[in-house]
Amino acid sequence: MPNLIPIDYILLVIAGWLVIGVCGLLVIKRTTLVAYVLFPLGATLGVVLGITGIVSAFGVPQTAVLAIGLPDLPFHLRLDSLSSFFLFVFGIVSTGVSIFSAGYFRKGEGTPPGLLCLEYHICLASMALLLIADDAYVFMVAWETMTVSATLLVTANHRMPEVRYAGFLYFLISHVGALALLLCFGLLQANTGDYTFANMRLQHLDMFWAAIAFFLALFGFGAKAGILPLHIWLPEAHPAAPSPISALMSAFVLKTGIYGVLRVTFDLLHTQIWWWGGITMAIGLATALFGVVLSAAQTDMKRLLAYSSIENIGLIFVGIGLTILFSAYDMTALAALSLTAALYHVASHGAFKSLLFLGTGTVLHATKERSLGHLGGLMRFMPWTGWAALVGALAAAGLPPFGGFVSEWLLLQSFLFTPGLPNSFLNMLIPVVAAVIALVGALAGYVMVKFFAIIFLGQPREQKLYDAHDADNWERLGFAWLVAACIFFGLFPVQVVVLIDQVTHLLVGAGIGASVAQNGWLLLAPVTPDRASYMPVAFVLMLLVCCFAAYLLVRRLYHGRFRRSIPWGCGFPFQTARMQDTAEGFGQPIREIFGSFFRMTRELPSAFDKVPRYKVTIEDPFWDLLYRPIAAITDRIARLIGLLQQGRIAVYLLYSFLTLLILLLAVNL
Repeated sequence: MPNLIPIDYILLVIAGWLVIGVCGLLVIKRTTLVAYVLFPLGATLGVVLGITGIVSAFGVPQTAVLAIGLPDLPFHLRLDSLSSFFLFVFGIVSTGVSIFSAGYFRKGEGTPPGLLCLEYHICLASMALLLIADDAYVFMVAWETMTVSATLLVTANHRMPEVRYAGFLYFLISHVGALALLLCFGLLQANTGDYTFANMRLQHLDMFWAAIAFFLALFGFGAKAGILPLHIWLPEAHPAAPSPISALMSAFVLKTGIYGVLRVTFDLLHTQIWWWGGITMAIGLATALFGVVLSAAQTDMKRLLAYSSIENIGLIFVGIGLTILFSAYDMTALAALSLTAALYHVASHGAFKSLLFLGTGTVLHATKERSLGHLGGLMRFMPWTGWAALVGALAAAGLPPFGGFVSEWLLLQSFLFTPGLPNSFLNMLIPVVAAVIALVGALAGYVMVKFFAIIFLGQPREQKLYDAHDADNWERLGFAWLVAACIFFGLFPVQVVVLIDQVTHLLVGAGIGASVAQNGWLLLAPVTPDRASYMPVAFVLMLLVCCFAAYLLVRRLYHGRFRRSIPWGCGFPFQTARMQDTAEGFGQPIREIFGSFFRMTRELPSAFDKVPRYKVTIEDPFWDLLYRPIAAITDRIARLIGLLQQGRIAVYLLYSFLTLLILLLAVNL
């Protein structure tokens, strides 16, 4: 067997996923075979992909050319540290989701299981191919394949009108973004006719056209990532899709947009301008604040997580904007710090958000309920799901010792050094941005308390919840994999930063890995230990000591001197589920404080109602501010154009004659 290099292993994984998908089509209705054989095989390839990503990140870039495209348009491929890092994260996410899917799809999900297997593995293969694409042609082929397959996965329950609508909306926004990407690549090749990324790296656009290319990339990739105001598909598609697909989309499909922005901004463009960073940071900040506020007001558990994903994408774009800002002023060390924070959040968000979506999938299968108002008390019936969701919620809330805390802490550290910027206006504005980031972090904790407490704590709000069943063995294994990833990103930040360091050296020419590694693996000090440091292992040990001390005090010193009661009832013994806090009640302060962020309608009960009912409906304001007016204008234009079609051949001949006449006049002039 010839010696294989890492890029060969990536290609073998892609080919393996495609073969698994075809096998699923051959056994289209054999659910057991698809679930217990094909999906675990796909998970195994995910492990190979993740390991290959780690190994290749520390090596030199590798290239390959596959003669499988159109004539004179082969597939140019390249594996560098940026691709390797995203492949590593993708490997972790795809492994956990595939393992979980082996148990989740045991009864199908609208689409026949074999067909679902084909669509799923084509989506995985296209994302892996996208990450190693080295020309615009193969990139767009992989991008469109990912979009089409993801649309089919979103519409798995295609018999439901709202699911078809969500799939159409995702497909539409994705293709509007794709048009912007085509224009961006057209500018980057600079009239050379060579659309390889190697050629684009050699071109030097002037400031005007470089700015146009950057904002086309920001728009195109932002449509996939879900930044404002292009986020509108995300809260619709995530609830409509099966939960493993929601997990995959939130954990990594959104990250392909992040990858694209980084590839174009720091690899294909040769300049960064400070106001690019300012605009990117402003968009990211607005996205993060909008997402977390809308998330806090939701009563549907999957919509809540969808808006939470918008918030996290916003934080990543804030980090990217700060990196552009530092790079524009040649502050490479600080650019490396902010980029490290953004990439760390890419990895940690992939782990905890996929874990949370998979947890909602288990709850949905067990209870047939998505509304928080009909859930509660599931911790006693679904302990595996509850503990896994708790880990994901703590990580999403940015609490130690999980990866979400490390990434947000690094981002705040990046803001602490911005007073060194040579722009006085930015020095005045940046502390305000940092304060808003802190507010977003606090609200994210609020959202996760609401999510976990309403679903798993208290008493069941419906009788059928007493019959809820826990996750099966495959689903538990998927939970365990992702829980381990959340813990790894929290306890071993130095090792993760050293991996990310390879990417920052490629993109901004500097890194913090060497200085971080000097302090040992126990201490994370992004600059110097006297400025800021974090010891995750010491924190965990102290936490365990405190828990053990509390156990000794309660169980030994006060044993027999207390009575058991419902903790949320303040000792009152006659509690019912109707007395505990609801999702609407929990979100009421947010609705009052941030009411301008959304469009709210209330259904109030009357004194004469036999069955009083109170309902609050939260709508995204961008529908009325932007999308419905655009839809109305488009419809009006279409109607006017439709008047041209009279169905008479004489009229069409007249159109042709007038067109030729106008062209002749234009030529003569």
